[in-house]
Amino acid sequence: MKKTNKKKLEEFIRVDHAGERGAIKIYEGQLLALKTLINDENLKKTITEMKKHEEEHSNFFENEIEKRNIKPTKLLPLWDLLGLGLGFGSTILGKKAAMLCTASVEEVIDEHYKNQIDQIEIDERELKNKIIKFRQDELDHKDIAYEEGATKKGFYSIMDKIIKTGSKIAIKISEKI
Repeated sequence: MKKTNKKKLEEFIRVDHAGERGAIKIYEGQLLALKTLINDENLKKTITEMKKHEEEHSNFFENEIEKRNIKPTKLLPLWDLLGLGLGFGSTILGKKAAMLCTASVEEVIDEHYKNQIDQIEIDERELKNKIIKFRQDELDHKDIAYEEGATKKGFYSIMDKIIKTGSKIAIKISEKI
């Protein structure tokens, strides 16, 4: 039986832990804007529901970090701050921007998780199955974001590129540090 490379597994778990925690922080930033500056109860409900999925994902990776004795990324405090800022900032720009933030991040995560799924061998069946499930949750979030008004037209195309580039950079850094 072919085994999954231990170093790769540690990178996968470290970065997924950071990413799921970052998603929670983005949603917390969005909810903060919705509770203080923007009044949209429907959007608040949608974001709260998506945040629950991210908490499930984060808890799984938190347990894997502890169980496997993997050091989390040293940049968690920075990612927390940036996630809150991205969530808050996108939401004060309006519902389309808030939903584009979700769609853009989830499009990067879809590709990221697909890449991991392709590299994880049968010896890590539970991890692989969880990532498959989590990927589907993220795809559902992306679909919800587009149903709720996310767009890449005009200014939003620039915003999409910035969010995706930032997400990809955070992934590369969190794998290693």
